[in-house]
Amino acid sequence: MNPLLRRGWFDRLVMAGLTLLALAWIAPLLWVLALSFKPNEFLLRHTDVFLAPPYTLANYLDILQTSQVFRWLGNSAAVALLQTVGVLILSSLAGYGFARCEFPGRRALFALVMFGLAVPAQSVFIPLHRLFSDWNLQNTLAGLALPGLAAPFGVYLMTQYFKAIPTELEEAALLDNASRFKTFFSIVLPLTLPAQATLGIFTFLACWNDYLWPLVIATKPEMYTLTRGLASTQTNFAQSEGLGFLMAQAVFAGLPALMLYLFFQRHLVTAVAGTGKS
Repeated sequence: MNPLLRRGWFDRLVMAGLTLLALAWIAPLLWVLALSFKPNEFLLRHTDVFLAPPYTLANYLDILQTSQVFRWLGNSAAVALLQTVGVLILSSLAGYGFARCEFPGRRALFALVMFGLAVPAQSVFIPLHRLFSDWNLQNTLAGLALPGLAAPFGVYLMTQYFKAIPTELEEAALLDNASRFKTFFSIVLPLTLPAQATLGIFTFLACWNDYLWPLVIATKPEMYTLTRGLASTQTNFAQSEGLGFLMAQAVFAGLPALMLYLFFQRHLVTAVAGTGKS
């Protein structure tokens, strides 16, 4: 058989396999989306027929009629934005320092930061809660956002990306008597836009979907994030409102994160490719 023809058949088989895997991955998402448009009384009898009518928007209207849902949405947006901006700033500065600056203990300190990747966030909830309670930061936006600023993955990503940038660009600026900070902000930092976008997406999604820390630190309904608030309505009304209402909540909570990912997805491949350079 012609090698080119054999390669063509192999590529088709690989594409068919990837298509099947993609369909298997997306099927539960489509099931959730379809059930969110079904009347709850219909779902009491059927949950397996999700493409056929009837359809309704009542489940989404019930969410919008929840008294504090837009406040929860605003809390989630504010916390996610604060945490994302903070992580981008701190990770960029730390990554540049580890990639470009020589100082005593640099390797040991970087190894200590990387060790943070192995520490589960849940294992430090008790000391964090006591610390933030002593600082009177319980039920505040700062209390919700500050723990997420410790981002070992962000430091690693930015360090690897800074290492991939040629040092000649900085050396030319330094020869022109530019300061280290001016070189960083004017020349090096703009080149890291793909990595910044990728880190921003990961940070925003992790904060937006976080449930455990808001459950611990936010005890007043007006300070709930969207995940915490919707979970509280499920606890109170899940059995009476039905499965369609729960599915609509899942879709409603996931839409902002999905739109953010679709908007910035083209930067992901560029950033990952950049971290692979030495």
